[in-house]
Amino acid sequence: MRNKIDYGIDLGTTNSAIARMENGIPTIKKSGTLKDTFPSCINFNKKQDVIVGDAAYNTMKNDNARALKTFENGQTNTFFEFKRTMGTTHTYESSNMGKSFSSEELSAEILKTLKSVIKDENISSIVITVPAKFLNPQNEATIKAAKLLGFKHIELLQEPVAAATAYGLDSKSKDGFWLVFDFGGGTFDAALIKAEEGILSVKDTGGDAWLGGKNLDEAIVDQIIIPNLQQNFAIESVLKDTDKKEILRNAVKFYAEEAKIQLSFKDSHNVLSNLGDLPFEDDNGDEPEIDVLVTQKDMENVLGPIFQKAIDITKDLLKRNNLKGSDLGALILVGGPTYSPILRRMLKEQITDKVDTTVDPMTVVAKGAALFASTISVSEEVKEGTRDKTKLQLDLKYEATSVEVDVMINLKVLKEKTTGTFPEKIFADIIRSDEAWSSGKKLISEKASLIDLVLAEGRSNSFEIQVYDEQGNKLECQPNQFSILQGIGGLEGMQVLPYHIGIGRHYRSEKKDLFFPIKGLEKTKRVPAIGVENGLKTRSAIRPGMISDIIRIPIYQGDYDAEGTNPLLNNLINEVVITGENLPAFLPEGSDVDITIKVDKSQIMQFSAYFPLLNYTEELELEIKPTESPEKEFLAQAITNAKKTASKVSANEIKDVLVNLEEQLEREGGSPDGRMKIQNDLRKELLKLDSAEKETEWPKVQQELKDSFYEFENLIKKIKENSDGEDLNLNQLENHIKEYKSTIEQIIKDKNIKTAKELTDEIDSLDTEIRNEVSGGAMDVNKIKYHDREFNTLKWKDKTKARQLINQGLQLIADGRTKDLRPILHQIWDLRIDAEGPTETPE
Repeated sequence: MRNKIDYGIDLGTTNSAIARMENGIPTIKKSGTLKDTFPSCINFNKKQDVIVGDAAYNTMKNDNARALKTFENGQTNTFFEFKRTMGTTHTYESSNMGKSFSSEELSAEILKTLKSVIKDENISSIVITVPAKFLNPQNEATIKAAKLLGFKHIELLQEPVAAATAYGLDSKSKDGFWLVFDFGGGTFDAALIKAEEGILSVKDTGGDAWLGGKNLDEAIVDQIIIPNLQQNFAIESVLKDTDKKEILRNAVKFYAEEAKIQLSFKDSHNVLSNLGDLPFEDDNGDEPEIDVLVTQKDMENVLGPIFQKAIDITKDLLKRNNLKGSDLGALILVGGPTYSPILRRMLKEQITDKVDTTVDPMTVVAKGAALFASTISVSEEVKEGTRDKTKLQLDLKYEATSVEVDVMINLKVLKEKTTGTFPEKIFADIIRSDEAWSSGKKLISEKASLIDLVLAEGRSNSFEIQVYDEQGNKLECQPNQFSILQGIGGLEGMQVLPYHIGIGRHYRSEKKDLFFPIKGLEKTKRVPAIGVENGLKTRSAIRPGMISDIIRIPIYQGDYDAEGTNPLLNNLINEVVITGENLPAFLPEGSDVDITIKVDKSQIMQFSAYFPLLNYTEELELEIKPTESPEKEFLAQAITNAKKTASKVSANEIKDVLVNLEEQLEREGGSPDGRMKIQNDLRKELLKLDSAEKETEWPKVQQELKDSFYEFENLIKKIKENSDGEDLNLNQLENHIKEYKSTIEQIIKDKNIKTAKELTDEIDSLDTEIRNEVSGGAMDVNKIKYHDREFNTLKWKDKTKARQLINQGLQLIADGRTKDLRPILHQIWDLRIDAEGPTETPE
């Protein structure tokens, strides 16, 4: 029985690996082909056998070539790079199996193969790595894949954190900033790590879940190989058909991958196919062949822009943390594509010359995952299921990491968990695996005993527990070993939220819903985390027992610059739906709702809504909604609309990117993965466009703010000159003017449209209050008379009640009690359907 998880899996887009802690060392467990990693590729053959890894990858190459004979979709039974569609509704059809598979079902097959590598024990608990920029649906799908395989205890670990853990343990430098540059087969992550005396913390993350080696291969296909075929053969009919073009791209992708690998250590490479490798006839009846010499310069022209995207993300990450590349102690390379000399040169030129190549980019994540797993206790459920109660059961409590060399362990006997007969006096000797230190025999019992340990520096220390009776006879115990990482700390708090988690909130000044993070769930908050938002308002009444009466609260994930943007431009996690079915009593419109969202270490969420009026809490498991791959036509129209908006606001750089996305859609729109990637890039440009539109709006908003302030300032000046402010606190009003001046200066400096509008409303409201006060309530009188005059043209929630209130107001006017009109006006306003509602309102 293991006390800690000890196993880590790197479930990669293109390659996967498993590592286990052995004598304090994270050890890669090799596949059947004796390789550290194997391709994340699956084949279902005609016998309905499941083939995984290199054999499946070779079969895929042959299948993709054979598909050129008929150019028919749906004939393949081999699947690869399905990690890119994790958390989506997309499925992969296998004719041999007679069914379709989700990405998580295919991932479960990869996990099964990794699990089968371990021959000497059954694994119930596992740490699985995921990209830091994975969204919640992708994380949830990863956990689902592990559950399909029967894992009982699953922890997700962000890949850069795993890499930093492995690097940090061996690093001689225990202080400073590190940058993990993780360019994998399908995803890119950048993580800024701070080390202080060996204590690690993640300061910020950036990345792109649709940027990786797959994009490099596709770029070589689209910009080198297919143009070469197009130049020498008549293949226009294939290129004009989206499905046929995608089949051709898949068939020649292997040549692209080979060229990429060869040019990692050669100056040039001849991409050459053999006769029959591309078994189709072009429009002239000829069988195409590939024959093109690719140089380092060619490769740089093609791959450079893709690598530049990752470098730009890294630059932004450093910039928003007020750092430069020169401030970094190390830039740590992770992922196969980081072997590229092109990328390494670009990183040294643009970020830092401290590019660290001491770790193996292909295995560092799996090793780091195992190290991290050695600090996580196995769940009680798993422990109970794996106990051998004939052995003496022990309870161990200790810190799994330490920057000190002298530590302690809390050890006691669990006789109630033991069925065997054991002596009264029991002694334990704790021996370090290098046999250079032992505790000596210590008396232990059912009461906790503290035993001093001495750690070897800068490594994972493995200890064996040997238990004896009074006569020195050895007794079997469980667990009988444990390990402590020395020279590193803070791992339990390293994982942070990669996105803001928030909701859409209605801003009266903006006259629309905007995304805002929930307090406590902002980007880079450590997980587990709890977010609370109080005082939200219901937009309609909810009747008890009525399932048709609904409160909708959409939950979104947004990046660091998402606050104040259109919620729909962010990533919808799910829409919480609360009905009247379980409510104990009637909930009026405009009632308070307090929401709480708990996020665990794997970013899985629990949601609760508290209704103060009813003293009732609704608790919901926040089921994550899978995303759908958009249709090509939808993306084409969305890009067209965005281009029009970009032209309107003169956002030429954005327009250029949109034109490139249009071309990209033509190349890659045949695959769900390609469309998801384009949608992701389009969303980024739409967010920029949203900001650009606000920039064009700013001059008008700024002028309105200034006008409101000057009008208010002149009002106070005239009141002082005419001595009309008997009932006003003029000193307080003059202080307001000073505060407003200071605030307006900052708003103008920041060009903060939302705050400018809110302050304009506040000044206008105060201006109206004062004018009403000095005029003896004349403005309130006019408002009552307006509502009376326009009664039949206005829209009311309750027409009878509105009429009664207006009549009360008219009577107060007739009685000369104009100062009592304000409460009635508030009630009238609340009954207006066309009036703007409260500032915070989930639908």
